[in-house]
This record gives sequence, C-alpha cells and structure tokens, in this order.
Amino acid sequence: MTDKAVEAVVFDVNETLFSLERLGPAFAEAGLAPALVPLWFARLLRDGFALTAMGRFAPFADLAADALRSLAPDRGDDHAVQVVTAGFRQLDPHPDVAPAFEILHTTGVPAVTLTNGGTDLVQHLLQRAGLSGHVQQCLSVAAVRRWKPAPEPYLYAAEELGVAPSRLALVASHPWDCAGAHHAGLRAGWVSRRGEPWPRVFPTPDVTGADLPTVVTGLLDHS
Repeated sequence: MTDKAVEAVVFDVNETLFSLERLGPAFAEAGLAPALVPLWFARLLRDGFALTAMGRFAPFADLAADALRSLAPDRGDDHAVQVVTAGFRQLDPHPDVAPAFEILHTTGVPAVTLTNGGTDLVQHLLQRAGLSGHVQQCLSVAAVRRWKPAPEPYLYAAEELGVAPSRLALVASHPWDCAGAHHAGLRAGWVSRRGEPWPRVFPTPDVTGADLPTVVTGLLDHS
C-alpha cells in the first residue's frame, strides 16, 4: 500500500492499553473497597473534563489524589494516595496490546500514545511490559494544558507527528475519547472491551472491534 489512509495511530493509555484491575488490590490495601475503582476513575475524569470546560488545567495525579480523598473523607493522611499511586506503576497491558503493536510495526505505521496522565508513567509501564520498542513517542495533554476530549490534544498529536489530522487515527476504549478525536478531524477506532453499545449521542467511530488487532486492522484498511 503506497498511499496509506492512516499514517499513524495514537493510542489512549488507561483501560485502552493497560488494565486498571491491578488497582483493586491497591484499593484494598488502602482500606477502600476494590469495587470503588470505577467510581474513583470516573470522578477524576469528570473533574478533568470540568476544568477543561472552564479553561483551566490540573495534572492527572492531582485530580486522582483528590478523587481518592473524596472516597475516604474521614482519613487525615495520604496513605490511600500513596498506595494507589504505587499500584498505578504496576498496571499490566491487555493481552491484545502486543499483537496490535506488531501489526503496526509490520506495516510501518507509527504507534504513539496520548494520555490525560503523565508521560513518565506511560514510559515506565511500556518498559515494564516490554513494549516500549513498539511506541515511537509518548504524548501528554499536559503539553497543551487541555484534557481530552477537547480538540487541542488531538491536534497537538497530529502536529508532533507531522501528519494531517485526517491521516491520524485514535484508538481508545472510551467513547468520549473517540468522539473527541472525531470532532477534531481524526479517524477513530473504538475497542469495545465490555461489549457495551455505542452511545447514540456521539458520532459513530470509523471502526469498532472487540480487540485492538481488529480495530487497528480495520483502521489500516479503512478508506
């Protein structure tokens, strides 16, 4: 294929590449119910989105800490924050990540990451999983001080990679992330890990699949 419709693929990180399951034991160690992990993650995303809507910015780590404290308002120390922060550095990749990266490597299409978190953590997780050699660059919304799904992070990724937004595809397990990329002019691939229906309020992604190799292959073949 000499004229690739997609010249690079940018991946969301949390839940898309790396599972949050390891945070369950960390929550338990911190004295919190493991079942609270989804609520905690939803709260920190909510607050990041709200700050972006207000034209303000705070780092992922700060919002994660505040969300944890809101789950344990009777605690006077930061034990939960310390334990969960350490747990974040132990996240494991989903089993379909390496095969998806290998597809891109074989076809010569760069893979990059774009996170609402920090690049240091992403680089650590990729290295720990033996995947850093498959990722050309790790990008963070901190560079533009706007959280996804605002358009600025996606356009920043396109500029960093030197490709037109229409030739860049985002892959994520979050519908809001795919919708934000689509709104910014990127292509979007949704990995439906839980088999949930696509929200009707969002524009339909270019490709939907139950695993990353299916989504990546679909994006490369999509015209």
